Amino acid sequence: MQAIKQHNLDWTISAKTSWWNLNLKEWWLYRHLLGRLIRRDFLLNYQQTMLGPAWILLQPILTLFVFVIVFGGILRIETGNTPQVLFFLSGIVLWNFFNESFLAISFVFLHNAEIYTKVYFPRLIIPLAYLISQAIRFVIQFVLLILVWVYFAVMQGASFNITPYLLLVPVVAILIGMLSFSAGIIFSILTGKYRDLGNVVHLGLRLLMFVTPIFYPASYIPDKIRWVADLNPLSSLFEIFRLGILGEGSFTTNGFIYSCVFTFVLFILSAMIFSKQSDKLIDIV
Repeated sequence: MQAIKQHNLDWTISAKTSWWNLNLKEWWLYRHLLGRLIRRDFLLNYQQTMLGPAWILLQPILTLFVFVIVFGGILRIETGNTPQVLFFLSGIVLWNFFNESFLAISFVFLHNAEIYTKVYFPRLIIPLAYLISQAIRFVIQFVLLILVWVYFAVMQGASFNITPYLLLVPVVAILIGMLSFSAGIIFSILTGKYRDLGNVVHLGLRLLMFVTPIFYPASYIPDKIRWVADLNPLSSLFEIFRLGILGEGSFTTNGFIYSCVFTFVLFILSAMIFSKQSDKLIDIV
């Protein structure tokens, strides 16, 4: 029998694993699968619900209602010249993007074990589909934020300082997406091997929420514990996001560079770990 030449094959599946296995050509071949997975994720979230996709907007609105009562009314957190509603909503929208993306990706092996074990496709397709799905929700919620911004500017006469930092808003959104994707990839390996680490994921997110300037400005952080916030790569990104949209916040070159370097290093590290461990994990889940 005539042997099949290696260079005529579209891809080769073998038992060997490597630290770097991002085949962009293979991803392009599965682009239609990516689209179907994004659609599946959207339908699964809103099928058999009374309000359907309206929950994309209701979730931040209900959270905003609680934030205004608790942090604005009871704790009386000062938001400077920025209306409390806008200040809290900007933090909620950005946090939702990180939180929901990270949670979905962290349990990708546990929630998709049947798909992974039955058919071959690039393993990162499903986490990428989750990220894009959450990015779509973020865009919709961001539009809500802009509409509220317009309301306060036109109807309430609020003034906002338009600064060049507005150009960094899409950069911040991309970095937040990369952070949630990278951290989620690493934890997807861990939760696939050790199921009880799922509790650590939820607990860690709750703790991270309090050390990230979501419902308070960074100026509220005492100097003696500011190093904790400085170690959090999300801190500077949230401040830049508010500075770009609301004109109030803080920007430090060192903080922004730290967040960028941290994000890219974590992204490369997560891709390497996933490439090496994902195929081995299929036998476990």
